[in-house]
Amino acid sequence: MRADEPFLVRHADLIFALKTFAASILALVIALAMDLPRPYWAMATVYITSQPLAGATSSKAFFRVIGTLVGAIMTVALVPNLITAPELLCLAIALWVGLCLYLSLLDGTPRSYVFMLAGYTVALIGFPAVSEPSAIFDTAVSRVEEISLGIICASLVSTIIFPRGVAPAVANRVDLWLSDARRLSQAVLLREGTSESHRPRRLKLATDIVEIDTLSTHLAYDRLTDRNAVNGLGEIRLRMLMLLPVIASLEDRLAALGEEALRREPELKRLLEDLAQWITSDVSARQPADRIRAVIAERQAVLDDRASWERILTTSLLSRLRELVDLSRDCRALIEAIAEGSNVSTLDLAFHSEAGAAPVRHRDRGLALWSAAGAATAILICCAFWIGTGWPDGASAPMMAAVACSFFAAQDEPARFIRSFGLWSLVAIAVVAVYLFALVPAISHLEVLVAALAPIFLLYGFLIARPATAGTGMALAANTATLLALQSTYSADFASYANSAVAFFVGVVIAELVTRIARGVGAEWIANRLVLSNWTTLAVAAERRGKRDRAEFAGLMLHRLGLLVQRIAFLSESDRRDTDSLVQLRIGINIIDLRRARYGLAASTISVIDDMLDQLAIACRKYAGDGMPVELLASVDRALARAVKDPNATAREDALIGLVGIRRGLFPDAPAYRPRAGESVAA
Repeated sequence: MRADEPFLVRHADLIFALKTFAASILALVIALAMDLPRPYWAMATVYITSQPLAGATSSKAFFRVIGTLVGAIMTVALVPNLITAPELLCLAIALWVGLCLYLSLLDGTPRSYVFMLAGYTVALIGFPAVSEPSAIFDTAVSRVEEISLGIICASLVSTIIFPRGVAPAVANRVDLWLSDARRLSQAVLLREGTSESHRPRRLKLATDIVEIDTLSTHLAYDRLTDRNAVNGLGEIRLRMLMLLPVIASLEDRLAALGEEALRREPELKRLLEDLAQWITSDVSARQPADRIRAVIAERQAVLDDRASWERILTTSLLSRLRELVDLSRDCRALIEAIAEGSNVSTLDLAFHSEAGAAPVRHRDRGLALWSAAGAATAILICCAFWIGTGWPDGASAPMMAAVACSFFAAQDEPARFIRSFGLWSLVAIAVVAVYLFALVPAISHLEVLVAALAPIFLLYGFLIARPATAGTGMALAANTATLLALQSTYSADFASYANSAVAFFVGVVIAELVTRIARGVGAEWIANRLVLSNWTTLAVAAERRGKRDRAEFAGLMLHRLGLLVQRIAFLSESDRRDTDSLVQLRIGINIIDLRRARYGLAASTISVIDDMLDQLAIACRKYAGDGMPVELLASVDRALARAVKDPNATAREDALIGLVGIRRGLFPDAPAYRPRAGESVAA
């Protein structure tokens, strides 16, 4: 934190804590004035919903309203109709929570909060209401009213009092990302360092894209953000998806050519140096992109059946250089347009996506199903314990099991997070006991109550504002506000509170134990599944006849890469090397390019390429970490030998570039391509 930063930036965490506390007290006071039955729900909702950025608060608030409404409707549908069969009612609620959690994990975006909340809201309303099923409709309506009130207060305070927009945060992250990408591009073009030394930069760029994507999903809900800026940032994101694999491909082609080849091509070496300077120079000092493109075009030789492997590699390198220029020029133009408030749709951009700006995410259906089954099982065990013992306050156990299992299902080791949640819940239980039985009975004025609550809730807000302690702050704030159960009259009873607190903790413990069994696998298992998913995606790309958007494919692979980087320590050496150098991503993009190029080729060439792609798909589906079969290398070389003789010059060049990328990605250590005996191609 720097002293020259504005006051609001230097003390953003404290300001967020003050704003959130003010919004929670506002929600509590209004709920008390409206005589709502559980005003503390409105207070707790403020802390669950509030985020440091206004757009994130608004999006979470919107999703929470929808999720709560769906959950309330389902509760009204289930409880009155199944109240006479408690076992069936418990089963129905457990299955509903499991289904919603499954859908939430498959979605994987902030929108998934709708499904998660729709699930555990039924548990929060339904289980405590079984003793008074006739009042379930009023309870559900009150729940929606109190949560909506909390959401409105949180959103208003977030967007009116010292608001922090999402767009500036995203724009700042994008600027930093592009700056890092330019420096990496320069290092690659000038052959400074090795692939291993560039590894931390590549992995950081990959993980940052995933984080920027997540942050960008809140832009649509940020009232402080100009629509043109949202569109411009979306366009930049598409180019970021393509920049990283292009840089990795350039590094691979330069490594394949070697310094000896560059010494024989002084003009190519000079082009690389000029481009390295152009990439990093200021807009005012750099020459027009068209001039760089013209120089690249001059170096681009026509490939024919006499083309050597070195010439084919050089052509592939020049093609990727042109893409680097186009993407870099587009990003610069978009940033200028956003800064000037210009309409980005009027810009003449070189790169255009076919699928639009919608992010594509990895979905693990098997893992989602196991998590959902674990949540349903934990709820049923708690219900069996509750019903079997006849425990009057036992409803809190299945209720908390549903909440704990839902909140942490997306983590690699959810049981560990549930245990932490339980321990911090114990802290909240102790804090609430002090308030309920030592402080609150002596308080008779609202102002005094606010002053008494301020220290602890300001601390919670400060913890939520910091990413490293956000989960802890959320658990403390939500549980403290809920267990405190502030109402218009004081009615705390120690025996009842102790019973509810024990049931509360029992639910968390059972959730942890069941999750530990249902999700006994850890980061290593998940990492291996991600690697296998990548190979399956490559197989699908190879099997497809027709077009597939490169940015869409890159988005999916980079999302997986971001997930893999978090678990890279658990990968085998070969898988780690593939991840570091973006091998699977580069192969996939070359497959897509090759699929497009094949439409202009002769039928005989298409036949050989399709045969190679079919073999590639089979090899990808059978991949077990032991490398690709040598027969596939021979098939790639046959496709190369046929493609260099194709009469269509443009399609031939595109096909060869794709084949070079596939060969280099699958067999980086293979000897240089040589034509089969009888072919006239020089090696």
